[in-house]
Amino acid sequence: MSSVSRRQYPMALFTVLSVSIGFLALTATFASAHLEDRIVAVVNSDLIMLSDVKRELASQQERIKQQHQGDDLAQRLKLAESMAITKMIERKLQLQEAKTRKIEVSDQEVKVAFEQMKQQGGAIDPSNPQNARTVRDQLLLLKVVDREVRGNVMVGESEMKRYYQGHRDRFALPEEYTLSQILVQSRSRDGAADALTKIRKAMDELKRGEKFEDVALQYSDGPLALQGGRVGLVRRGELLPPIERALAPLVPGGISDIVESTDGFHIFRVEDKKPKQYRPFQEVQYEIQGLVFEQKTEDGFQSWLADLKNKAYIEIKF
Repeated sequence: MSSVSRRQYPMALFTVLSVSIGFLALTATFASAHLEDRIVAVVNSDLIMLSDVKRELASQQERIKQQHQGDDLAQRLKLAESMAITKMIERKLQLQEAKTRKIEVSDQEVKVAFEQMKQQGGAIDPSNPQNARTVRDQLLLLKVVDREVRGNVMVGESEMKRYYQGHRDRFALPEEYTLSQILVQSRSRDGAADALTKIRKAMDELKRGEKFEDVALQYSDGPLALQGGRVGLVRRGELLPPIERALAPLVPGGISDIVESTDGFHIFRVEDKKPKQYRPFQEVQYEIQGLVFEQKTEDGFQSWLADLKNKAYIEIKF
């Protein structure tokens, strides 16, 4: 194949060329035979073969085939194939950049990586040359991204404060309730009517002005009855949805309507209620630093990768 200069083919990301693959040196007999392998993409001076793509997709294809069928299966396999080729092209570009930058991975680093994977329960065989190459390539990818992207990322305090102001709900503490309850358990399907009758009697007594603690002691099931139904402190999100809906409009001292749950029938009293609060910036700044760093790293990585694609010769023959 003749060489093509980058100046002749500028690319925003990569150019897809619909070209048939022909080999001029093949005889007519060989050309008519079934080819087991062929070129899928050219990335600068490297080739991606169909066998490489099949190996990349093997486990994912099996999973897709188990979950889908018919036209949906065909579409999902095509999409997975396309995404795999894109991923392989991007990996080639990064490995080529690592080579250009003279970044290397030692045999000792590969050995240590295998030992760490073994400790984590990995079943990868270090004696398999393909496995060793995969691990070496992964370490190279980490190194080149560390050098070209992560090493250039800085996070200033002003950026952290901006992030804090724009994502305050992420650092919010949920509402807290101090609760008491009267619980009447329904011990069987037939007992549900009796339980409902009992909880309604408890509600009638509360409406007549009886003390919540006394009513709980008389009607409530479970050990909390001896404590006047005192539940203690709970946070929003820890309770069942119907209970949270019943508590939401109540102020301290307020008593809920009867609430049904899988445990039975409840009446709640809100003893105290703390509104949603926000953790102070000083308390979360290191957490924010990590979040901003990861976001800037991802943005920087995508920009760097796009630049590699812009400068590369990429041809997809698939």
